[in-house]
Amino acid sequence: MGKWESLNNVINGFPPLVLALLLAAILAAVVVCIVGFAKHGVNFLKYGFKQMALDASLEKRFDELGVRIESLGVRLDTRIDALGARLDARIDALGVRLDKIEVNHFGHLKSYLGVLNEILLDKNVIDNESRVRLDNELRDM
Repeated sequence: MGKWESLNNVINGFPPLVLALLLAAILAAVVVCIVGFAKHGVNFLKYGFKQMALDASLEKRFDELGVRIESLGVRLDTRIDALGARLDARIDALGVRLDKIEVNHFGHLKSYLGVLNEILLDKNVIDNESRVRLDNELRDM
């Protein structure tokens, strides 16, 4: 007796109602497998239909994360713009202060060098001709 004959004997031993229920269960299982493979592919064997809820929750989480990142980017852009404006204002103020310092610094330096020329002439370190040359140089500055 072969394998097929033993299967035939088992099938013939069941009543027709049980065979109909068994056939319906097999058809339902085939339909479920076809639908599962169509939606999820080979991962259907690992996770079954549970992965739909997992995919939906992950998609929702990634959407929420995307919204958070976009809002963070907008906030960072406004902060960077504000910092840039403050930095520009400070650089402009610093430039004005440097201009004032430069003008004042050289003005004090000219007067200081003029006084120094007179002191050197009084101490007879330089003669009158050298003093005139130094004064001419100071005027050209």
